[in-house]
Amino acid sequence: MAQHNKLGEDGERAAREFLISKGYTVRETNWRMGHLEIDIIAQEPAACCLHIIEVKTRASDHAFDPMESITRAKIRHLVNAANAYVEYCDLTWSVQFDVMILVGNAPDFEIRFIPDAFDPPLNRH
Repeated sequence: MAQHNKLGEDGERAAREFLISKGYTVRETNWRMGHLEIDIIAQEPAACCLHIIEVKTRASDHAFDPMESITRAKIRHLVNAANAYVEYCDLTWSVQFDVMILVGNAPDFEIRFIPDAFDPPLNRH
């Protein structure tokens, strides 16, 4: 396995553990439908809010702003994937888009959780 793939897997594992430690229920990890994918889908306890979480893992934060990788195209992809998941599961919950940034190496990641990191773009007809 390539080193960057292992780092990504370690980061997603640490992200899941972080969410669980904060009381979230992790519903799905690496959920896919066709070409759509969501890193983590979670929910808060006793809340009907679905958290769509994009995980970014890097070995170092040297000259790197992880939020720069959340492009308009990435946001569109995540919104489409979230819509597909909500429809697939027949949910009527609200949806929130979060970003989790992990820097370092397992098990000593520095974790930055950004809830409600962006709003989905409005469709204009």
